[in-house]
Amino acid sequence: MEDRVVIVGAGQGGFQAAASLRAEGYAGPITLIGEEPHLPYQRPPLSKEYLLGKQPIEKADLRPRAFFEAQSIDLLTGERVIEIDRADHIVRLASGGSIPYSNLVLATGARVRKLPADILSTQGVLYLRNRDDAIEIKQRLNTARSVTIIGGGFIGLEIAAAARALGLRVTVVEAQPRLMPRVVAPLISDFYRELHSAHGVELLFGSPPIPPADLVVAGIGVIPNDDLARAAGLDLALSICGGITVDQYLRTTDENIYAIGDCAEHANPYAADRIRLESVQNAVDQAKCAAANIAGRIEPYHAVPWFWTHQFDIMLQMAGLSAGAGQAVARGDPQSGKFSVYYFKQTKLIAVDSINRPADHILARKLLAANANLTPAQAADVNFDLKGTLA
Repeated sequence: MEDRVVIVGAGQGGFQAAASLRAEGYAGPITLIGEEPHLPYQRPPLSKEYLLGKQPIEKADLRPRAFFEAQSIDLLTGERVIEIDRADHIVRLASGGSIPYSNLVLATGARVRKLPADILSTQGVLYLRNRDDAIEIKQRLNTARSVTIIGGGFIGLEIAAAARALGLRVTVVEAQPRLMPRVVAPLISDFYRELHSAHGVELLFGSPPIPPADLVVAGIGVIPNDDLARAAGLDLALSICGGITVDQYLRTTDENIYAIGDCAEHANPYAADRIRLESVQNAVDQAKCAAANIAGRIEPYHAVPWFWTHQFDIMLQMAGLSAGAGQAVARGDPQSGKFSVYYFKQTKLIAVDSINRPADHILARKLLAANANLTPAQAADVNFDLKGTLA
């Protein structure tokens, strides 16, 4: 069989896998297949700079078409893989063709979770997941006077911030009693509640009636795209997070098939249990790891998870995974708008959230990678030299 890598999914992870294979010296054919008709692009600007009119949609492209030609990456856009034939090492396309592979990378991402029909009539409700979604929402923002956002997570709050900056009347409805409840401590939730309220965003919690608006956007999570893997008989996660099960080298239960990014459930050294992460960092780092393994430079995946969200003039940067933390301490004054929260599980530092403190964030990633010996009292003491724990 000819040595050929096929990558299903042309998002951040799929693109990075193709680029990293070439960087690793892989010389065989690479085919990158994406369902959307566009060049591979970044998703973070869609809910931030693009909605605010600060960046044209084309600026989100990861590389121009010439890059793929120069790197001898066969990019198929507007094409869908409908079947993986593991016996013959072939993927079959909706267009009727098929492509052989020696190694297959599943970077199929995730799709938006839709609102239950009994909560709100789904007619006219928009979701933000891809480029076309962003274009439609931006067009609607240009003519709307009021917006209701369902979901107080990253996407919902980023859209709310953009809509408010454009002068629209904005209401956010969050089913839980605080904002971003799955990923941050109450102190961070309270900070963002005050931030959005100060900018004129109305915040509703629990299960209130959904306020009518010219535009309704829902951001209530995503579902991993694991249908191809399921049909091919690959193992899937049994946990609530879902996804395609991979080992420490990002291989599925078929040694010739890898899964990366939003669709992959893996054992992360910074999580108590197996987990599926939805972040650009995770997609990029897993893509690099899978590419290295395919190219013969065997290494496990062990990158420190990190995330970010930009709302109004506030940047929240998160390092590690705070789930299961028993204690959270603040470093700095939250009233100043520049502080960090350090999360501990028993006596172990497991995560750090930093608001407008980029230096704290960079140091936090180093502390977590080094498994630094740090106590809550030391973390809270602004006079204590955290860098000293790295020595």
